[in-house]
Amino acid sequence: MQCKKCKAEVSVTYGLNTNLCQACFSGSSQPTDNWKHRSKGMLCGSCMFFVEKVTTVTQKETHIIGRCRRNAPTMNGFPAVFSDDWCGNHKLDEMKI
Repeated sequence: MQCKKCKAEVSVTYGLNTNLCQACFSGSSQPTDNWKHRSKGMLCGSCMFFVEKVTTVTQKETHIIGRCRRNAPTMNGFPAVFSDDWCGNHKLDEMKI
């Protein structure tokens, strides 16, 4: 097995699911987070239920706003969300990636 940081061959790794040798594990303050960037691709902008609000060319928004159509609308309509929001009901739209 190889150490994730220094690529040295080790027989025993240290830390819970970190795959680090003893020198690299003791030198790091915290074990690496394997899920750190996992949710980056699971934002509302790439979800099949996200419908972007139509804006004019003159409007330059820093965040794209739209509606989430995951559930039936309420009395207030579909919930308004930003494209960089996220939720647990994300379903990847292959046409948006």
